[in-house]
Amino acid sequence: MTGRFALMIDPVAAEEPRSDYADTFTQVDAAAPALSVGELSTQRGDGVFESIGVVDGHAQEVVPHLERLAHSARLCDLPVPNLAQWRQAIDRAAAQLGAGESVIKLILSRGVEHGPTPTAWVTAAPASDFSAVRENGVRVVTLDRGYDLGAAERAPWLLLGAKTLSYAVNMAALREARRRGADDAIFLSSDGFVLEAPTASLILRFGDRFVTPAPNGGILHGTTQLSVYEHLAGQGFEVGYDRIPATDLPRADAAWLVSSVRLAAAITAVDDVSLPVDHAFTADLNRYLLSPRD
Repeated sequence: MTGRFALMIDPVAAEEPRSDYADTFTQVDAAAPALSVGELSTQRGDGVFESIGVVDGHAQEVVPHLERLAHSARLCDLPVPNLAQWRQAIDRAAAQLGAGESVIKLILSRGVEHGPTPTAWVTAAPASDFSAVRENGVRVVTLDRGYDLGAAERAPWLLLGAKTLSYAVNMAALREARRRGADDAIFLSSDGFVLEAPTASLILRFGDRFVTPAPNGGILHGTTQLSVYEHLAGQGFEVGYDRIPATDLPRADAAWLVSSVRLAAAITAVDDVSLPVDHAFTADLNRYLLSPRD
């Protein structure tokens, strides 16, 4: 596949049981205009999304992605997606893809302002080449996220646990990281705990124990992180979740940013403090992440 594929979805109720949703899909030209100027996804970022990695036509971790899409929709008071309908849309998009790495994106928007229904669509496209990042790793800086660990529970209207289309802050954080001479960033809570990266989860290694920030305080529960944990546990390693003070970052024996499309990138330095890098272990993680996973 050299171009893009796009499929508009006419959402049906979450509880509607059907065996075939083909009549709710409309393939559109991915290079042509398809959204109304009143679409709230573009006007206000009012919607949720997921990005699914695809390897040789196999969509990875579809169920966790769909479950997180539904969770985000609930937090945003959007109609809960019919997961069977979206699964069929993903299958149709994946069928358009050939060998190599691709990405399928799921988007559920509140729709046109004052309109009767949400807008939903799926796209598929070749993924960027992340081979160099997987091999060489990334330098990161820490950035204050501007809220403490209790903010998500105290102020649920901030939607800190939802994967929303409002990614302007995340993109600004990446630009700030590059201004500081780094490749990526790790957000810290205002009370000094590690959160996540703008587009990735964080995993730290201390001896034979692997730890990631507990999925509270507005941290998205990463689908790739869950898959890595399953892989590590199967190898006999201890895996867990914890409140991780920022002061623990430079003490880690190794660290990775993991995400659905970039996969595992070793962290080589935090705020200009070098971290040990296990290249062989990282290569093993990426071999696993490139294997078919459901």
